[in-house]
Amino acid sequence: MGQITDVVKNLIILNVVFFLLTYLPLGEMLPDFKLYYPGDTRFKPFQVISHMFMHGGPNHLIMNMLGLFFLGPTVERYLGAKKFFILYFACGLGAVVLRSLVQYIGFIPDHIPAVGASGAVVGVVTAFATLFPHQKLYLMFIPVPVKAMYMVGAFIAFDLYCGLTGAMSGIAHFAHLGGAIVGFILTYFFFRHSYRR
Repeated sequence: MGQITDVVKNLIILNVVFFLLTYLPLGEMLPDFKLYYPGDTRFKPFQVISHMFMHGGPNHLIMNMLGLFFLGPTVERYLGAKKFFILYFACGLGAVVLRSLVQYIGFIPDHIPAVGASGAVVGVVTAFATLFPHQKLYLMFIPVPVKAMYMVGAFIAFDLYCGLTGAMSGIAHFAHLGGAIVGFILTYFFFRHSYRR
């Protein structure tokens, strides 16, 4: 999709650095960066941001960073660095809000913390599909191109199904949905006509 852009590059570097720090012996000396439910005694305000740079393992990190690497630069070039930065973190916060709301009503146990950039990345991917709905994308396991709007729509439907049925537990489906909702709203209603020529 083109050369990597500055904000995307720095976000990937930060995610990788956080991952390495937490998996090295030094990680035991660091604060708990995972996001706990606000009613949990382990909750700290900084976790609202810090958890976006945490990942449950190498595969979790790689999948998120691949999505950001391949689709993020196109979105950043369209919006400009400042609006892309706002989009990324707003989607991450949207993921926090929806997941916390679902925890509040008892759909997710309070004691399970959240980690990962998934909410923010899904928001960026949704922004891509909103800006370029007919752009054809490839998946590793699907040998034919699929339009972005169909591919992202299928992922969102899958997350909704899994979230409501409890299928594939251990994945923050509602965080993905929160990021997707904010990504769509910001892009469609506020950022769609902000292309920098």
